[in-house]
Amino acid sequence: MTSTLPNDNIKNIDEKITNKLVSEIIRDRIKSKGTRFSANDNIADFINPGELKVLEKEVASRIKDLLKSLVIDVDNDHNTQETAERVSKMYLNEVFKGRYHEQPKVTSFPNDKNLDEIYTVGPITVRSACSHHLVPILGECWIGIKPGSKVIGLSKFARVADWVFSRPHIQEEAVMILADEIEKLCEPKGLGIIVKAQHYCMKWRGVKEPNTSMINSVVRGDFRHDISLKQEFFELVRQQSSNNNY
Repeated sequence: MTSTLPNDNIKNIDEKITNKLVSEIIRDRIKSKGTRFSANDNIADFINPGELKVLEKEVASRIKDLLKSLVIDVDNDHNTQETAERVSKMYLNEVFKGRYHEQPKVTSFPNDKNLDEIYTVGPITVRSACSHHLVPILGECWIGIKPGSKVIGLSKFARVADWVFSRPHIQEEAVMILADEIEKLCEPKGLGIIVKAQHYCMKWRGVKEPNTSMINSVVRGDFRHDISLKQEFFELVRQQSSNNNY
């Protein structure tokens, strides 16, 4: 026997689906899988084709409300009439693209020559945002590799670093996430990463210290267990850096 829903019930279901914000739909998908969606997590796997453009409009609407709450006349001020749309596009497709877009395609190659000498790539410019105040973090990154069974092209390190850092972060976590991603891509025997960055939550607000920077590092594999390799990595970074602050 076939059962049917009364027309009123069908209408109610349609309205619930229609009235649901795309951010709620995406959030529900993530929660149903028990997955974390913190500020520095990538959620691209949970965004269906076409939804990012809809999310762009939703975010723009929220930003316009924020501007109005700041008592800015967005209806008559020619400087801010399209600010909400600009900021929405910037967040979703540029400064926070590492949350909403898939990792850049990275092809690995077998290490046929069994290369085992370490090399470093840098300085790579990194741009992020403080997850506490959403103001810029700007700096440089160096990556050191002792190759394992696979290698990737040098430019791919810069692309992956940009993808990882283009999220709201604290610097200590960003470096760990970048290390995790590189280990997945090329399975190195040794890995070292150094990041030196200036934080505008200190330069622009708060203590307003314009010259203060933060340096942190992570070393894994042979770099962690072999002191001479670790020292060689740091020495190569000194040679590549534009000053001698390390």
